[in-house]
Amino acid sequence: MSRDTLSDVLRAVRLRGALFYYVDGSAPWVAEAPPARDILPAIMPGAGHLIEFHAVVEGSCWGSIVGEPPVRLRERDVILFPQGDSHVMSSAPGMRAPRVDKDFYFAPRPPQLPYSLSLHDPDATTARLDGGGERTTLVCGFLGLDARPFNPLLAALPRVLHVPGEALGADSWVASFLRAAVVESNQRRPGGEAVLERMSEMLFVEVLRRHLDTLPDGETGWLAGMRDPSVSRVLALLHEKPDAPWTLERLADVAALSRSTLHERFVHFIGRPPMQYLAQWRMQVAARLLRDTKAKLVEVALGVGYESEAAFSRAFKRAVGVAPGAWREGGHAAAARRA
Repeated sequence: MSRDTLSDVLRAVRLRGALFYYVDGSAPWVAEAPPARDILPAIMPGAGHLIEFHAVVEGSCWGSIVGEPPVRLRERDVILFPQGDSHVMSSAPGMRAPRVDKDFYFAPRPPQLPYSLSLHDPDATTARLDGGGERTTLVCGFLGLDARPFNPLLAALPRVLHVPGEALGADSWVASFLRAAVVESNQRRPGGEAVLERMSEMLFVEVLRRHLDTLPDGETGWLAGMRDPSVSRVLALLHEKPDAPWTLERLADVAALSRSTLHERFVHFIGRPPMQYLAQWRMQVAARLLRDTKAKLVEVALGVGYESEAAFSRAFKRAVGVAPGAWREGGHAAAARRA
């Protein structure tokens, strides 16, 4: 691959860490999170999507989407809920909180993050905890990213992503991350919030890489496509030069495949033809340029392979549902709300 395609996607969809929690509980305990869309305005205004993660520092627990079979979690295990489902973390399987209080997430922030939560607090409304049993320590956080116009990674992730500590391996820095998160949570040193946010992003990338390593043979999807030499090569080219005048024939030549074979192989893994993928990816790149830069509309158009501002504007509105100018203004309005 001529380019780190995964990093390219993560930059383009504006991955960033958000609020961080340091959680301590004594069994029996249970905490339940509402759907991510319900709390997104409180956690990260302006983000298109929210992913919550939990990592076990000490002890063990269970995690599950509400109504789905629970997953056993042990020390150094990490669990993510990529699609934003309401989920439960508990000391035993099958537990539910008395009620889920979304207002908890809209409460004033502490002077310095992270939030420190004791899950045997009798006043907790999102948890039922009596305490006295086995202790569990978690670090939990959120990751914000764009879901629109086109996020191929998010569409390829499962509803639950569990990576056991053993799968992370002895060479993984996740154990060091967990220890550092505890230190930052307890000492609250200057710059600690920024450290935790960046480490949350690094944790997400590490989990993705380990997940990619363990995908079974025959798996399809964007991540699985990155393991296929021909598909990954084409993906890298499309991401490296989205403004190039690509054709299926040119891509097939680079991949050393016939046009029909490349088309079939790309659709098998990615779920859409190469040229459709390129058109959608161009819209994601353009959306980021519109929101994050002051580039003129014609510059954005040329930067994603359109010969004229008018052609780009038509394509953008057709794909996204709003004109480029309205999309840019929406991003500026969200930034103003965050300020």
